[in-house]
Amino acid sequence: MQAAANEQDAVDLRRRHALQAGGLAIAFLWLGGTGAASAMMSARRQPADTAAALADGNPPFAPNAFIRIDSSGPVRLVMPSVEMGQGIYTGCCMLLAEELGVGLDQITVEHSPPSDDLYGIPLLGGQITGGSTSTRGTWPVLREAGAVARSMLVSAAAVKWHVDPSTCTVERGVVHHQASGRSATFNQLADVAGRLPMPDKVSLTDPKDFKLIGKPMRRVDSPDKVKGATQFGIDVRVPGMKIATVMACPTFNGTLASVDDKAARKMPGVVDVLRLDNAVAVVGEHFWAALQGLNALVIEWNRGVNAHLTTQQLRDALADSARHGQGIMARNGGERPQGTVIQSEYQSPMLAHATMEPMNCTVHVTADQCEVWSGTQVPMRAAEVAAKITGLPETKIVFHNQYLGGGFGRRLETDWVEQAVALGKQVSYPLKVVWTREEDIRHDRMRPMYHDVVSAVLDADGRPLWYGYRTSGGSVLARFAPGAMGKDGMDSDAVECVAELPYDIPRGSVEWIRHDMPPGIVVGWWRGVGPTHNLFVVESFIDELAHHAGKDPFEYRRALLQKNPRALGVLNLAAEKIGWGGQSLPPRVGRGVALGEPFGSHVCAIVEAEVTPQGEVRLRKAVVAIDCGITVNPGSVEAQLQGGLLFGLSAALYNGLTIKDGAVEQSNFNNYRSLRINEAPNVQVYRVINAEAPGGIGEVGTAIAAPALANAIFAATGVRLYQLPVDRDRLVQNPDALKSVVSTARHEGRDIA
Repeated sequence: MQAAANEQDAVDLRRRHALQAGGLAIAFLWLGGTGAASAMMSARRQPADTAAALADGNPPFAPNAFIRIDSSGPVRLVMPSVEMGQGIYTGCCMLLAEELGVGLDQITVEHSPPSDDLYGIPLLGGQITGGSTSTRGTWPVLREAGAVARSMLVSAAAVKWHVDPSTCTVERGVVHHQASGRSATFNQLADVAGRLPMPDKVSLTDPKDFKLIGKPMRRVDSPDKVKGATQFGIDVRVPGMKIATVMACPTFNGTLASVDDKAARKMPGVVDVLRLDNAVAVVGEHFWAALQGLNALVIEWNRGVNAHLTTQQLRDALADSARHGQGIMARNGGERPQGTVIQSEYQSPMLAHATMEPMNCTVHVTADQCEVWSGTQVPMRAAEVAAKITGLPETKIVFHNQYLGGGFGRRLETDWVEQAVALGKQVSYPLKVVWTREEDIRHDRMRPMYHDVVSAVLDADGRPLWYGYRTSGGSVLARFAPGAMGKDGMDSDAVECVAELPYDIPRGSVEWIRHDMPPGIVVGWWRGVGPTHNLFVVESFIDELAHHAGKDPFEYRRALLQKNPRALGVLNLAAEKIGWGGQSLPPRVGRGVALGEPFGSHVCAIVEAEVTPQGEVRLRKAVVAIDCGITVNPGSVEAQLQGGLLFGLSAALYNGLTIKDGAVEQSNFNNYRSLRINEAPNVQVYRVINAEAPGGIGEVGTAIAAPALANAIFAATGVRLYQLPVDRDRLVQNPDALKSVVSTARHEGRDIA
C-alpha cells in the first residue's frame, strides 16, 4: 500500500481559530449512562488523585491524574485511554509533550488503573475507549494538564532562584533562566513543584506555534512491538500460573448437561477439569495440554430453545419488523410530497470482531483479593464484574490492564473476564484462560443484523425532495448503557449518519424499529457502530438515485452539498486525486464513491474495483479524503484510515455470521476470512487542513468502506448489491457459460479461481 498524506498533499481550504473545549459537545454522548455519567477527567487535582498517586509510587510531582515526575527518570504519562492499535498512546503523548515542554522520547506510558472519576472520558460518561472519542475527549484535558504542570515547574524554578517566572523558558524538560545562566531539570524541580498551589489559569500554545501537534511522529509503542517486548494480555505470566482453555455450549442460551472427563484427566499435562453452567474448561501446565484435554472430553449439552434456530428465520422476522413494525421517529419531516418514488430494501449481516488476539484473561482469586490481568476497553466495568462474581469489595480487586491485540468494540464487553473469574474461584493457583479462535468467533458479542427500507421522492430533474428510512435491528445501547436511551425508547446509534444527512434534502422521515434477537444472542458494538451499517444503505441508495436520474454519482452528490462546504471539500478532493471522469476504464472496472460525516469527521472514499467474468472482485486502488479538523499525528490518521478501510472492505467482501441449528457456522479465518496482503489495494489518504476541533478517526475508514465498494461493483457490472457480504454468484458475467466451465474443471479435477 501507498499513502499520500504528506504536508504537500494537504489542502488548506480555510483557516479558522481552534474551537475551545466547548466544541466537544457532539453526538457521542450516547454511551453515557453507564453508572458513571458524572465522570469527568480533569487536568486539575481531584479527590481520588492522592490515592492513585500513592498506588503509583507516590512521586514527588503528581499534579493531576496523568502526570508523574520522579526525582530521576522520564516523565510518566498515565493513559486515560487504552491502546489497541489506534495509536492513541502516541497522540496523547504529543498533546501532553506539546504543552509540558518535553520530547516524546522523554515520556514513558503507563496503563491507567480502573477509575471513572479520574479517567472517565466526558464524551462517553466513563472510563471507556470507544466511539472514536479518544482524541476528541483528551484534546482539551491533556493539553491543559501539560500546561498546568509546566507552569508549576517553572514556578518552582522561580521560587528557587528568586526570579520572575516570566523570565524562565522551558526546553526538553529543562527550565532555563537565561539572564543568570541557571537551569534545572524537571526531576530536580519535582519536589518543590509538588508543594506549590495549582495555578488558577494557564495559557495553551497557539496552534501556529505547535512543535509536535500536526507533525507526523513515530509511534511511541512501535519499538517494543518490533522487538516483541510489548506485553499483551495473552503474554501475561504469573508465578505458579496454570493455563486453561474453554468450550461453551454451541447454541445460544444452551447449558452444560454432563461431562465425561476420564480420558482428559489421563492426558499428559492436564491438571483439572472445571465446570460452569454453560461451559467446561480444561486446565493444563501449558495451552497444548489444556487443548488436547478439551478435545478428549465427552460433553452433552442442553441445547435449549434455540436448538433449531436458523439465519433465515432471523432474517424473515427482521424483514417483517422493518416493513410492518411500529417505529420510533428520529426525524419527522412531514408528509411525503408528490413525485417519482424510488424504494429499496437492504440487509446487513451479523458480524464477528475476530481480533488478532483472541479473548483471554488471567486471574488469581484468594479469600481477600482478586487480581486480574487482561486487555479491556472498559477497565472499570471489568473490575466491577470481578467484584460481583467474587463477592469482594471493589477495593479488593486489583486490575492490571494490558495492551490490546485489537478491540473493534469486542473488548467493550466483559464476558470473558466474568468467565475467567468464575473459573478462577474454583482453584487456588493463578489461572490464565485463553479462548481458541473457534471459541472466539462462535461466542462473539456480534454486530446485530439489520433490515432497512429506504425510499425517496424525486422531482422532474431527479433531485430528492423527500427521503424515508425505516431501519430495524437490535439495540446494543439498551443493554450496554440503558440510561442513554431516549425517553421515547430511541437508540441514537441506530440512526447515526441517517437522522441527519450531509445532503440538502428538504424533508425526510427516519424511523427505528427495535427488534431484539432471541434469548441468548447478545449483540455488541462493532467497529464503526451505527454509521457502518447506515452509510452502506444511505450511500448505496444515493448512488441508486443518481443512476435513476441519469447523472454522474459524483456530480449528483456535488449538487446536493452546496450548503455543506466541509463535506463538499472532501468530495472534491477525493475526486480530484483519483482523477474522476478523466479517463475511460477497462471493461468490468468501476469506481464507487461514498461520503459521510461519522464520528465528528467528514470523509469521502472512492474505490476502484474490477469484477472478473467469474464474479471475483479485485480491488485496484482507493482514495480517501478526510477532514478531521486539527490533526494531532498525520501518521496515525493515515494508518487508521488505511487499516479501517481494509477492515471494512474485508467485511463487505467476505464476512457474515450465519446460524444453523442454533449455532454459529463460522469458526476460523478459513470461513470468516480477511483480505490477504496480495489482495489489499493501493490506499491513498489526503487531508483537508483547517483549525476545526478534532474529529474521530479510528472507525471512519471502516464506516465508509462498504458503500464505496458496492458502488464500484455497480459501476463495473450494473449489478446493485442490496445485501452484504458480496454475493459473487450475482456478479458472474455469463452464469450458463461459467456453469459449463466449472463442470468441466470438476470433471478434470481442477480448481477454478
